[in-house]
Amino acid sequence: MPVILGANSISGGYDITNSLRFNGSSNDYLDRTLTTPTNNKIFTWSGWVKRATIAGSPQNLFRTAGTPSTGFRFADAGTDSNVDGIRFFFNNASDGDLSTTQKFRDVSAWYHVVVAVDTTQATASNRVKIYVNGSQITSFVTETYPTQNYNPQMNSAISHYIGVAFNGENYNGYMSEVYFIDGQQLTPTSFGETDEDTGIWKPKAYTGTYGTNGFYLQFKNSSSLGTDSSGNGNTWTVNNLTSIDQTTDTPTNNFCTLNPLDGGTNGTFTEGNLQLATSSAGYSTTRASFGVSAGKWYWEAKLSSGTAADIGINTSSTDIANTNQFLGYPSTGYAYSTSGNKATNNTNTSYGASYTTNDIIGVAFDADNGTLVFYKNGTTQGTAFTGLTGNTYHPAVSDDSGSSACTWQMNFGNPPYSANSYTDGSGYGNFSYSVPSGYYALCTKNLANFG
Repeated sequence: MPVILGANSISGGYDITNSLRFNGSSNDYLDRTLTTPTNNKIFTWSGWVKRATIAGSPQNLFRTAGTPSTGFRFADAGTDSNVDGIRFFFNNASDGDLSTTQKFRDVSAWYHVVVAVDTTQATASNRVKIYVNGSQITSFVTETYPTQNYNPQMNSAISHYIGVAFNGENYNGYMSEVYFIDGQQLTPTSFGETDEDTGIWKPKAYTGTYGTNGFYLQFKNSSSLGTDSSGNGNTWTVNNLTSIDQTTDTPTNNFCTLNPLDGGTNGTFTEGNLQLATSSAGYSTTRASFGVSAGKWYWEAKLSSGTAADIGINTSSTDIANTNQFLGYPSTGYAYSTSGNKATNNTNTSYGASYTTNDIIGVAFDADNGTLVFYKNGTTQGTAFTGLTGNTYHPAVSDDSGSSACTWQMNFGNPPYSANSYTDGSGYGNFSYSVPSGYYALCTKNLANFG
């Protein structure tokens, strides 16, 4: 199984049930106008985030309205000091601007980000503190602190935004367990702890007070995703987000997605790396973020556009990095094609039914016994491949034409489309068809138990 930084895969203990999936191209965000604060010079923001894209436009997490504004985000080289670092800035950069040397590029990881502000502090470096996964960041490319007793826009009676900026610098990815504490500068230990068995930083329940503008977003209510669970009633307005964007991919149970850093050079990723639209410029194969060498695993995918495509598994990132190679072209890929053929080592043989737009393909991979079975709309097509042992295999998809594009929508348990609520034997997932007996969704809790 992969190393999943910042994610707890241990069963038991404090459990987070939901996250919210932001799609930047859909302009997904939350907004709220705050009231007169307990103390706008002192506040703490805590949230768990799982990025979907890197090195693009700035990815705003929390920001105030207008120009200038106050906020923090994953940075971009075009406007920030360090691409893929975290940048925190006050109303004007000259009032305070911190850009971390450390980069955060793991799209399979949940990161816990805490920003704690107290401008009344006498020591400049104590006025803004940034933590990731429980550790304070002390190395910055840009490091300017506000003057003592500075009054920032954040935590004042103006509009605030989660996931977007006034100029469209949108966040792509997942957020979970978002807290805002008005009037206190807290440390990460209020929200998380180190697991004594694994050394992994994991969430814990916050038991303190919130202050006037404080809130706690769990994203549990699918019909009111901005509901505040702090008791303050500081509920947020939801923009362009629906129940489909509520997921069970969380810091305590991390689910597989596609990996835009591993292949996919001719494609566009959206919906939290669960949708891939390939380009007509050439073949494109993309693997998923999790690889397995043991256990029995099930996932589904919808072909939402295109007529020439492949789905299956792949063992080598080297092969798919090459151009003009579809899944099943190299010997390390095993695919079921829209034609109904199965393919490996650039050899196509007759297998099952053809499939086309809006068909849902199920994949059942038994890594213990080395078998791969495909399903079309819930109907098994029989065993496609045997003898697949001794390697780490990743789910993978591709187009199958050098001049024709396709779009895959992946369902590892949190689909970007409406499914039928079938779960695996552990109760995880939301699948369109019944999960084969003994097979499980690709999530860290299952990997810990069955991988």
